[in-house]
Amino acid sequence: MPPPSSVSQRRRPPARSKSTQAAQPENLREYAAAWNDYELLDAGGGRKLERWGEVLTIRPEINAAGAALWPLAQWRELAHWEFVETSPTQGRWQKLRPDAPESWSIAYRQLRFNLKLTQFKHVGLFPEQQANWHFIAERVAAGARILNLFAYTGAASLVARAAGAEVTHVDSVRQMLDWANANQASSGLTDIKWVLEDALKFAGRELKRGKRYDGIVMDPPAWGLGANGEKWKLENQLPRLAETARGLLQPGGFLVLNTYSPKVGLQELAAAAGRILPRPKAKPGNCGRAAGPATACITAIYCAPWFKRPPQCRLLG
Repeated sequence: MPPPSSVSQRRRPPARSKSTQAAQPENLREYAAAWNDYELLDAGGGRKLERWGEVLTIRPEINAAGAALWPLAQWRELAHWEFVETSPTQGRWQKLRPDAPESWSIAYRQLRFNLKLTQFKHVGLFPEQQANWHFIAERVAAGARILNLFAYTGAASLVARAAGAEVTHVDSVRQMLDWANANQASSGLTDIKWVLEDALKFAGRELKRGKRYDGIVMDPPAWGLGANGEKWKLENQLPRLAETARGLLQPGGFLVLNTYSPKVGLQELAAAAGRILPRPKAKPGNCGRAAGPATACITAIYCAPWFKRPPQCRLLG
């Protein structure tokens, strides 16, 4: 069996034909790039094979349509863990190798992320967000004030803090804040402000207090229940999120808003962009499909008044 670090040498995306290239629209099907400690090795049949450092996992993925390049049996020979769904919202991890660790860490640039198995198939990091991290790292200046809402385990917060920003990290789940704080310590960073609170309620209070931020990052859930049992549906909350973000942004600030919701697409995010940065041509282009398997597809919008063109809506996979 080849070592995990050599597996990726065998993975080659299919060549794109001239007709496929010609069909690509002007925007914006974008795939997060691999880095030393993460690669999407293969995908298909509703699953994806990923390498996280030296640990390989098989996980369900609704966007992994079509056939994989390698047979599933070969995936299982290579992988340490496979998440097996028992219902649309539950499942269990199956150990495929006796030396499979339940927790480990990986690097991204100068940062370190602590990973572990969770009951919801996740491991504490969404690598397709790497495109967002790159956007943030390129645009954050030392001393900038950054607000990260629905901030999970803090990857975007760490990227901004590493660039010298003053970061406020908001999440309503204590375990996520503890996990993000551990990532901060592992990365050799300090002084992120941790806020355990409903993200939208906190943002509303910041707005009343007259606070302003140079950048806002939002990754709201598609659906859920609040602390008092109230239902959250992103498609209902998106206008309020956009209005709040507009009030909190400094002139010249930026917003990164993304979602995994199947009910919120480019048109809805373009409408949100129009509320934040009103422009008569603020609309998405057509979204094409790049060759190869699309996995963990998110719809993301980047808004900044210094763009030379209207706000962009991108599909990131």
